[in-house]
This record gives sequence, C-alpha cells and structure tokens, in this order.
Amino acid sequence: MDRTELAALLRQARGRVRPEDVGLPAGPRRQVAGLRREEVAQLAGVSVDYVVRLEQGRGPHPSSSVLAALARALRLNDEDRTLLFQFADAAPPREGRIDMVVRPSVLRLLDRIADLPALVLSAKADLLAWNSMAAALLGDFSTWPPAQRNIIWQRFLGTERGRVAITPAEADNAAALSVATLRGARARYPDDPGLLRLISELRSRSPRFEQLWTARLSGQWRSATKTIDHPDIGTLRLDCDTLLVPDTDQAVVVYSAAPGTREASALELLRVTGTERFTVPESAD
Repeated sequence: MDRTELAALLRQARGRVRPEDVGLPAGPRRQVAGLRREEVAQLAGVSVDYVVRLEQGRGPHPSSSVLAALARALRLNDEDRTLLFQFADAAPPREGRIDMVVRPSVLRLLDRIADLPALVLSAKADLLAWNSMAAALLGDFSTWPPAQRNIIWQRFLGTERGRVAITPAEADNAAALSVATLRGARARYPDDPGLLRLISELRSRSPRFEQLWTARLSGQWRSATKTIDHPDIGTLRLDCDTLLVPDTDQAVVVYSAAPGTREASALELLRVTGTERFTVPESAD
C-alpha cells in the first residue's frame, strides 16, 4: 500500500470537486477549494477522522467497498479509480460486476442540466450521483447512510416518508417494477456481491418483496408523470424521464415541467433557493 501516493490522490481529487457538483449546497465563507473533508466523509459514509488519516498518509488499509465509495464521492474517472485501488493495494472491481462509478461525460451532462432535477441510478437502483436541483426537490440524499442510498431498498425497508406521493395503485405498480428491476439485474450480474446482498436482505426483511419476488414478475421502468409533495412549495406534477446509458447499464432520471406552468415556476424557485427551507416569522402577540 502506497500511503503517500494514495493521500496525494485523495487530496487533489477533493480539491477538484465543487459542492454543487455532488448536489451539496455551497454555503457561505468556504475556506477550501473543492469539498471539505466532512463532505467527503458524508458522501462516502465514513468518519471524518478516517478521511483525515488517509489524506495524511497514516490511514488503515481501506476495503474495496470503502475505495469504491470514495471514488464515487470524489467523482474519479476510470484512470484515477484504477490508481486509487492500486495505491491501496486492492483489486479493482472485476468484469461482470455492476458499475458503480459514473463516467465523467455523464457527470458533465448532470452538471449542464442545472435548471432541472437529475440523478443517476445503477443497474440495481443505487443513487450514484445527483445535482443540487434533485436535492432541492427530493431531499438531501447525502444524509442517507450509503447502504440505504438505493430507491428499491427505501421503497420496501425505508422508514422516512419520501416526497414522491403515489396512490395505492401506483405504489403496487412501482413495487412490482422494483422487484422486476432487481430480477433483471440478477440475470445480467449473477455474481455481483452487492446485488446478492441487497436481494437477500429484501427477501428476509420484507414479506411484500418476498411475495413479489416469488411471483417472478417482469417489467422495466418507463417515463411517467410523478407527483412530488414538497414541504415548502406544495404538490407538483412533474414529467419524469429515464435516459439509459447502455455501456454502464446506468440510468439518468430527469424531472421537468412544461414552460409557463406553475410547476415550471416552482422549479425555477428551487433553482434559486436550493435546499434552504422556508420559514414564516412568528407574529408578535
């Protein structure tokens, strides 16, 4: 393990990533270029002390899962990700595994969609990247534990109510499509350990998932209109389109509204306010 080179790579990569690149608010009075160590730790799901020790060249030997999480948090390209694993004396992800790294060209696309909420999902529905508009519309995904940054896990095992409001019929359809998505992913990646763990946990902890899994349903996500229940702006009806990235088996999900509608005005407001919550001053007695 080359701790010196690993530390240098992590520091340089952190300095290249802006908070808005990873869906975080920039905030006032930033004293460092790029991300803070606290933000890297939050995105990767490790402690701040762990990041500090790695950047100082005195950290422990990181596991492959931690290295993959750091690569996603720091938006490393394929070459830098390979170097990250090599410096840490770890084997890069093998062929036949679900790609959990978003290619730079897709990240640039995400950056250019500055006025619309957009996010990137893996083949098993992990939240890999999102822009600041997605965080403003749907909530700050970086506050979720990394193991729970999966929309199918959240659908069956999540405890927090999401902002996507759906009727019972829509919920049944979404649940069935979620299970079909994982069944299709297992057919393409039968040896992916993360996928197998996810399916095993869902089958053991969710009777509803187990029921749908044994039904052997098929299907795929399609573009649709979704209702978002935003805590400050209220109910929004938005078009939700899924754009496939075939080479990496990932999907870019984009929310939009027709020009001149109330929803379009609401999205413009979110672009300005970001994740800030609106407060109403208390009236004087």
